[in-house]
Amino acid sequence: MLVVAEREQLPVTQARAGEPGAWDILFRRYQLPLYVYVFELVHNEQTSLDIVQETFIAAVRHIGGLREDNKFGSWLFGIAHQKCIQRWRKQGRDEMLRDEFAGMPVEFEDGPDELLVRREQEAAFMNLLDQLPLPQRSVLLLHFVEDFSIEEIARITERNPAR
Repeated sequence: MLVVAEREQLPVTQARAGEPGAWDILFRRYQLPLYVYVFELVHNEQTSLDIVQETFIAAVRHIGGLREDNKFGSWLFGIAHQKCIQRWRKQGRDEMLRDEFAGMPVEFEDGPDELLVRREQEAAFMNLLDQLPLPQRSVLLLHFVEDFSIEEIARITERNPAR
């Protein structure tokens, strides 16, 4: 499970000052979690890569609007979330294609039976997740895959948390 921790020290102040090395650190830290999140929303490898790139370009342009440096991760995911929604509205859900990653290495030490059951469960979960509308799917991915809190998810998706 990929976890984006907000507590780690990130060079956000240096990035705001335009230091390329700081942006390199931030890119390396967030590129994979962002890609995984975006891919699970749009189901297309190239589109996911494009959206991650657009997200970082927008972050560079708008980092001055970030009020709290320690919220950089959720702010960045919020940008990616909006980019996905924009793309989804522009293209329509039916036009988005799913590219499967063939031959991904398996990191489990289970036997073949356990591995098969786990893969079937994961496939069933992803199929159910795919049936949800984008907003609900996004919330579940942010919580269960990226481990964001309800408050952070509300900030990312620009929704008020239910009280």
